[in-house]
Amino acid sequence: MECAEEPRKDNVVVAVVGGGLVGALNACYFARRGFQVEVFESRGDIREAEIVRGRSINLALSHRGRQALSRVGMEEKIVSKGIPMHARMIHSLNGKQSPIPYGKKGQYILSVDRAGLNKDLLTEAESFPNAKMNFDHRLHDWNSDTGCMTFIRPDGTKESLQADLIVGCDGAFSTIRKQFLRQGRFDYSQTYIPHGYLELTMPAIDGEFAMKPNFLHIWPRNTFMMIALPNQDKTFTCTLFMPFDEFEKITSGDEVMDFFQTYFPDAIPLIGVDSLQRDYFRLPAQAMVSIKCSPYHIKDKCVLMGDAAHAVVPFFGQGMNAGFEDCIVFDEIMDQCNEDFSAVLPEYTRVRVPDDHTIADLAMYNYVEMRAHVNSKWFLFRKKLDNILHFLLPKTIVTFTRIRYHEALQRWQWQNKILFIMQLLL
Repeated sequence: MECAEEPRKDNVVVAVVGGGLVGALNACYFARRGFQVEVFESRGDIREAEIVRGRSINLALSHRGRQALSRVGMEEKIVSKGIPMHARMIHSLNGKQSPIPYGKKGQYILSVDRAGLNKDLLTEAESFPNAKMNFDHRLHDWNSDTGCMTFIRPDGTKESLQADLIVGCDGAFSTIRKQFLRQGRFDYSQTYIPHGYLELTMPAIDGEFAMKPNFLHIWPRNTFMMIALPNQDKTFTCTLFMPFDEFEKITSGDEVMDFFQTYFPDAIPLIGVDSLQRDYFRLPAQAMVSIKCSPYHIKDKCVLMGDAAHAVVPFFGQGMNAGFEDCIVFDEIMDQCNEDFSAVLPEYTRVRVPDDHTIADLAMYNYVEMRAHVNSKWFLFRKKLDNILHFLLPKTIVTFTRIRYHEALQRWQWQNKILFIMQLLL
């Protein structure tokens, strides 16, 4: 397809719906190209909130996300606030701890604070004179033919905007995506896993980390597991993943202690008995959903990115990284097609859908691996072989390269055949 002449950017309005991580980063991308950028967020400005509501599972920033941040000059600032995690630390039931490196020597992922990262990206987007933030604007309706959008303010008043391009970054339960469902030939599926998650805090001890900080700590217990990621304030955020029916069986502080004494005894003195009994019931367990859809665009008017396009369960550490990579892939296609939206949007769908569907599947598979297989001797043996075959290993190339997700899956399938043969020979 031939691309049109470069449009006059001062006349082109790009509306980014959603001021979360992917929306704020997208605002930076479009603003640096010179478009008039309007960001609309249904919540208030989180930089002014005492408590930031919403998901708070810690984030693992890896190569794809770092590359996306680098392209807008934000990598160094964000990395300086992260804590390197060089390996997974497996906590056995008997208290033994076993490290499993992520990749080759020197490779690591970063534990970063979701709210802090979001605030930094919003501030960076707002620094562009051609970008405007609109908080407390809930999208009411939009027109895929005209680009006309209507928002409702907290006082009930309505505001309208005419946009040349609408970028839907409004999360797994996207209002933008609802319009796609009214279109013909739009595929959509969502899958809730039977597990929920609940967060606990492991405080600092005498001003220092209670455990070794440069690891992603994992307590795998077959049908459920707990993980812990380090924070800048020397605390750990612990996340318990467990079937909802198991959560519902625990109804008292004594039952919480019995449960942890049975499955996570080494964590009790680190979290604290009082905190454990109190925080377990502070909020109900939260659900996790995997969402796939296609296409990601409507004509030359609207495109979906981040969780609005592909929500994934958080067990491959790629949810945010995949969303950030959406931004850089779209930006690269903008270069290739001279910013002609009529060419860019269908090409973005063609390139990105197979990769996002693949990472959704890999995340689901990795959940099974993390909660059950890391205990097995076969898994540990495989990890040794994986280190020899690291150039094929999907976890390594997914985490530490920008090789496309679906290509990583193909390599993994090939590697599994090799490992199976080696198992038979040994």
